Amino acid sequence: MAKDPKIDKTARDTHYATLRRQVRDARRERGEIPTPEPQKPRKSNAGWTPPKLAPEQVLLYGLHTVRAALDNPERKLIKLSATQNALVRLEIASVENLGIPFETVTPQDLDKILGPEAIHQGVMLETRPLPPRRLEALQDSPLILVLDQVTDPHNVGAIMRSAVAFDAGAVITTQRHSPTESGVMAKSASGALELIPYIQVTNLADALAELHKLGFFSVGLDSDGPAPMEETLVGDRIALVLGAEGKGLRQKTRETVSALARLDMPGAIKSLNVSNAAAIALYASRQHLATKG
Repeated sequence: MAKDPKIDKTARDTHYATLRRQVRDARRERGEIPTPEPQKPRKSNAGWTPPKLAPEQVLLYGLHTVRAALDNPERKLIKLSATQNALVRLEIASVENLGIPFETVTPQDLDKILGPEAIHQGVMLETRPLPPRRLEALQDSPLILVLDQVTDPHNVGAIMRSAVAFDAGAVITTQRHSPTESGVMAKSASGALELIPYIQVTNLADALAELHKLGFFSVGLDSDGPAPMEETLVGDRIALVLGAEGKGLRQKTRETVSALARLDMPGAIKSLNVSNAAAIALYASRQHLATKG
């Protein structure tokens, strides 16, 4: 009786697949290739609806975010909710000394409030928003960031973190088409929201004009900029201006900045996520300012 070629082919494929797995396992044991991280099943937001927050209510979460908020004297604290493990990791010896209500919770309790995909690390802090900041409240830092309608709170939070790392004096953005203070933005900033002024202005072109009067040279990042950024920076006070992903800088902003510049990239990919571009631009600006110092 003739063999079924389909069955014979399937058996052969299975045999070779087994051999390939054995070879991979042997190479991993010898350290020649890395062992992949175990894949955790993703939680689903199906069936979860976010709580309705009052206009003056902000829910912060995550260990770094909450610790920074607790240490910020300008932050109005309302209530702390945490697991016993998170309380230890926050290094809070006595919750009574905080002067605010405290509730012991489980991770599942926080999942119900923040959503199953929120990386809350067992802690949530209810607060009031930080006081509004104005341009005249700028620090003496010679370096600031200006965001032209960057809408994603994850990107804005990551940009804040880079801004603090490079000792920028403020992050300026528009009141419209920009994220307000939230748990998502604060978590992405990993504590930076408490460390740098987040200034929202009504008219970005007017704000840039005011910055020019304060002695700032504003550089708008544009992939089609006429010169590389390092050849464009001038003076000892720099305002970096970045636009939204996809749309880039608005025409009015392009006309208002002191100069347009590009980040030259020799690789095959010629564009970056706005938060990555901000970090590179901050580094280049700090290098320029160091020569002026």
